[in-house]
Amino acid sequence: MKSISILGSTGSIGTQTLDIVRENPEQFRVIGLAAGSNLTLLAQQIQEFRPEIVAIRNEDNLPSLKELLTNLDYQPILVGGSDGICEVARYGSAQSVVTGIVGCAGLLPTIAAIKAGKDIALANKETLIAGGPVVLPLVEEYGVKLLPADSEHSAIFQCLQGVPDGGLRKIILTASGGSFRDLPVEKLASVTVQDALKHPNWSMGQKITIDSATLMNKGLEVIEAHYLFGMDYDDIDIVIHPQSIIHSMVELQDTSVLAQLGWADMRLPLLYALSYPDRLYTNWESLDLVKVGSLTFREPDHQKYPCMQLAYNAGRAGGCLPAVLNAANEQAVALFLEEKIAFLDIPRLIETVCDRFSNQNKTQPSLDDIIEADKWARKEVLQCLTVLA
Repeated sequence: MKSISILGSTGSIGTQTLDIVRENPEQFRVIGLAAGSNLTLLAQQIQEFRPEIVAIRNEDNLPSLKELLTNLDYQPILVGGSDGICEVARYGSAQSVVTGIVGCAGLLPTIAAIKAGKDIALANKETLIAGGPVVLPLVEEYGVKLLPADSEHSAIFQCLQGVPDGGLRKIILTASGGSFRDLPVEKLASVTVQDALKHPNWSMGQKITIDSATLMNKGLEVIEAHYLFGMDYDDIDIVIHPQSIIHSMVELQDTSVLAQLGWADMRLPLLYALSYPDRLYTNWESLDLVKVGSLTFREPDHQKYPCMQLAYNAGRAGGCLPAVLNAANEQAVALFLEEKIAFLDIPRLIETVCDRFSNQNKTQPSLDDIIEADKWARKEVLQCLTVLA
């Protein structure tokens, strides 16, 4: 039985991970849970899975959580704030930590888990995008496994099993195209938040759904793939695949292409990250290619999706610029969700902030450098709002 802790337990990644635990009680045991603000759901999770330690992001909510747990026949350790989340990440006998916290907020808890010798099921792409220069050396130093738990990078990882060193030639990331894949580019100026949140294939949180609509999610995945698999940016491609059946592909040196296929179900990459190198039986619906009917592909429109090129540019520049890109995107998406900016303002703000960032003299930034760049970029987005006025 593998002991796990889950960061972001009430979000999409967390609840699907707990579905896996629920279906495989003989395989997995929950040691720790960390959540945001959904106290009711968190209390239900505590009652069902009986973790040893629980963290809530806002310490002010601890009394309310304690009240919800009054009638439990046991009491977990309750902690709060970012320090509390890090405490869950490093706590006790957990062998693996699922990092499902959205955004750069997942970076410090992931580092805490690595330093405590925990394997990482990485569902938080920002950890590597912002912190890759710091995180990868720590993974090597502490001898832990960093296993991708998002669909695209899990697909690549699965395809590479058995491929010899030096056998990989190219990575091909597939993208659904998001909410506006069939909308003419000239109509993007008038789209609403509600329009952007209607993803055609996946059920995800708001932030990642907007990232899918701008295709920034795919740009960020390019940077993550660079760090995970050591590939040059010129050898990482993006292709629009509306059916979301092929989750990504690899081209090998002899031009063979390997692909990982499956229904659009986040539980599969999560399960593989937790059970690796084993394959656990599930009763989930098998992929029926006759039912799928056809698989189609097309080149992404760079005019429609400028965020892709912004991500490639930041990745190639390196240093702290990927952290700046990521933070600017998070802040811009938040403003869009609050209906304070238009959809097309998202890439404009990100580009402006990246252009204004001048601290590129460090090719190997420290954690403090990355955190400072992240803070600067968030503030700079708000400063740049006057440019859009």
